[in-house]
Amino acid sequence: MNVAVLLLLGLGLLEAEGRCFFNRTQEHCVCYNLSQENLGSIIQCLPASVVEFSGGDLERYIAFPISDLDPSTIEMLGSLVIKKIIFSDLLVPEILLARVLRFFSYTNVEELVFESCIFEGRGNWDEMAGQHLPILSLHFHNVTSAPLTGREWDFSRLRRWLETLQELAVTGSHVTSLPCDIGRVFRALHSLDMAQNSLGDESLMPAFCKGAFPQLQVLSLQRNNVTSYHSVCKSVQLLPELQHLDLSQNKLMADPSSSCQWPVSLRIFNLSDTGLNEVLTPLPPSLEVLDMSCNHLHAVDISLSSLKKLFLSQNMLQAVPSIRNYPMLDTLQLDNNLITELPWDEVKLLGHLQDVAAAGNPYNCSCSGAGGLQALAGMGHLGQGWPQNYMCHSPPRYQGRLVKDVPVSVLQCNSAAVIAPVCIAFALLGMAGA
Repeated sequence: MNVAVLLLLGLGLLEAEGRCFFNRTQEHCVCYNLSQENLGSIIQCLPASVVEFSGGDLERYIAFPISDLDPSTIEMLGSLVIKKIIFSDLLVPEILLARVLRFFSYTNVEELVFESCIFEGRGNWDEMAGQHLPILSLHFHNVTSAPLTGREWDFSRLRRWLETLQELAVTGSHVTSLPCDIGRVFRALHSLDMAQNSLGDESLMPAFCKGAFPQLQVLSLQRNNVTSYHSVCKSVQLLPELQHLDLSQNKLMADPSSSCQWPVSLRIFNLSDTGLNEVLTPLPPSLEVLDMSCNHLHAVDISLSSLKKLFLSQNMLQAVPSIRNYPMLDTLQLDNNLITELPWDEVKLLGHLQDVAAAGNPYNCSCSGAGGLQALAGMGHLGQGWPQNYMCHSPPRYQGRLVKDVPVSVLQCNSAAVIAPVCIAFALLGMAGA
């Protein structure tokens, strides 16, 4: 069996019997527990753009002989349309991975994904020194491997490839640290997803040291062990291109004395579900998207002239933030708070918004409360949830009714506006008669 077959198996030479299934509509082919006996079923995967290999143990192939490719095999690999390969539920000896990975340089594969895999041992990466791969996106989810600390030499052998990598995700894999020298290898990386790991405050500063990830634009630290708002701010100050930062599902604590300035490039900031009971300042000056949903906010009193989208759902707000503080706002989400009404003066300012969501609040269906919501709905700005999830909680005569069904005519809501002109008219008639 030549190395081209091994590559097409995607390290999937497995003991248990299985076969491949090709979804022609999605151009996705999945191979389960392939063996040498049913190798022929992989042929149907050749037209696929995504190939997935699932299940098995590759230890028995550590000693498998791998020779250099002949010209016809190289030509065949270059003709394949496969762009993405997924390995899932595999036990992978790292020594085997190190020996096979270099052959991807002959393919058009741009994305490599490892899901629920266990990497065993330590590979010899010398064969990858100076080797370029077309892979631009690399994803690891729920994987087990040796710690990254002490692996700087291995990463240096992969430098030529990693310097061109654009997307890296290592999620749900119990990562506790990211050494500085490893970050310096990723010269072109623009997206780094480290969600659902065990990174703490003390590991952030070394990870984002001077010279590390110089082109990084998107960083996710969602659901780690980060607690200090100030420490995160200090850690990312050396990321000059950072535009999107996700700190959601960390339990953050405020530092009242913090005066850290966020990178001026930051445009999108996700602080949802971080346990905050106030909006921490200072915020990035050019922020366009701020997500503070699922917190314990009682009020929002900040001013951001460039903000376009503000997400405040599932908090404890009793009033709508002043729209005057956000002249560029086009999206506002206020679902599931304690808001009783949208005042008329604020409704007038909301006219330029394209998307407003305020369902699940205990509305006081007075004329101003019901009228504001009906006016927004009439302009087509109330999104999903209207009208079923907009209910009256008061006054008693409207409790339990839909806000849309509350009458808000001029006669009912502003009787003075009708009575005064009538009185004047009668007075004028009286004077004329006299």
